[in-house]
Amino acid sequence: MRTVYTITYSAEKYDEKNINKQDILTLINTHISKVLPQLIINKRYYDGRHDIESRARKKGAPNTRVICNHAKDIADNATGYFMGNPITYENTANADIEPLLLAFDAALVDDTDFDNALDMSIYGVAYEYIYAKKECTELMTKNLEPEHTFIVCDDTIEQNPLFGVYYFYTKDDATGEGKYQATVLTQNYRYQLIITDTKGGSQPLTEEPEPHYFGDIPLVEYKNNKYNIGDFEQQISLIDAYNTLMSDRVNDKEQFIDALLVLYGAQLGDDEEEVTAAAKALKEHKLLELPESAKAEYLTRTFDENGVETLRKAIKEDIYTFSHVPNLTDENFVGNSSGVAMEYKLLGLEMITKIKTRYYKNSLKKRIRLFCGFLGLKQLLVDASSVVPSFSRALPKNLTELAQVVANLKGSVSQKTLLQLLPFVEDPDNEIDTVAEEKAEEAKRQREMFGLDGNQPPDEGAGDVDE
Repeated sequence: MRTVYTITYSAEKYDEKNINKQDILTLINTHISKVLPQLIINKRYYDGRHDIESRARKKGAPNTRVICNHAKDIADNATGYFMGNPITYENTANADIEPLLLAFDAALVDDTDFDNALDMSIYGVAYEYIYAKKECTELMTKNLEPEHTFIVCDDTIEQNPLFGVYYFYTKDDATGEGKYQATVLTQNYRYQLIITDTKGGSQPLTEEPEPHYFGDIPLVEYKNNKYNIGDFEQQISLIDAYNTLMSDRVNDKEQFIDALLVLYGAQLGDDEEEVTAAAKALKEHKLLELPESAKAEYLTRTFDENGVETLRKAIKEDIYTFSHVPNLTDENFVGNSSGVAMEYKLLGLEMITKIKTRYYKNSLKKRIRLFCGFLGLKQLLVDASSVVPSFSRALPKNLTELAQVVANLKGSVSQKTLLQLLPFVEDPDNEIDTVAEEKAEEAKRQREMFGLDGNQPPDEGAGDVDE
């Protein structure tokens, strides 16, 4: 199991008002050498560029290279289950969080959340940059590639974040000189640096810092788990074994087609020219004339198809078993499974999703703080600590079972809680208000129908007592 490599920097040496460009270059090179190689492998497997592509065989031997992209299947299924439904937010205080929700909608956080979840599944980590549009007061969120992004922490036991770096490399084809363009995000400033790719010396800081007014590093790190391991990362060797097995299976079939023809008591011709002509005629007409006592047969390999198929199923089962992401095309997943049965089948996926959720919530708190702090600059006060995010699973629901649960719990659980169980109700509070309005309209219509409108005066003799 690989461990998380934390890039650190001396807390005593750090000065956010005077960034050392040569030190930033050293940190970039550390990220490239210590962190980037595994990230590249994970992304390559997700994209379907597996090691089987470089497989070589003897000259003349079939070399079919089959790629079965279980890595993408695992990452997509895990991401869809975790973040297929948008995150919802509730407020535990009396203040209105509508300004925050509107800011989230304008920043397209739902799209960013899904991109973050996919990066978490592939790389084991995701990064989100929060920034204000130029000449605009709206905030935006952007998912950044983990191959080019990292957080730098101090060298204390707490490993407090000092700044974040997003970089990319460019090269001048005319001069051959390379340089890095790096965005460095500190607690109060943003630097746009041009760093020459040199191994020694120092580079003067000529770029002026630009204040961003967030009061914290506007770069949020989302961890997939404690060790930043992707969902299929530890199954790469099994994926390679599956690709090799399927490729050899096809290669064996091709070799079977090219089987040797063995003649007993006869020959195709007296010289090479006659043999070539006879072989050509045999290939075209599928007909071979032999003397009465002669015979012919093909010399072929014997295949143990049952053994190969058993091995294939075993490897495929191990891939999904150890990743805890089920194969949704398996015959065990049928449409008439009850909700409890489906939960047992998805128990492993649910366990890793809970881990994802816990780490995502921790990072989401920082996003909420950054947004609330920025809204405070516009006199829109929202208490970040009172905002509670809620996650829901993207899974087919048995509406009949849910309707029975809601009916059985009516009177014992609040109406809002019951409505939250229904997947087609997005806003329980609005649904409650809508139902109340409909009931009021129906009651009013009933009164008007029977002449019981409250605006009419009561009957004069209604209160008299017969003598």
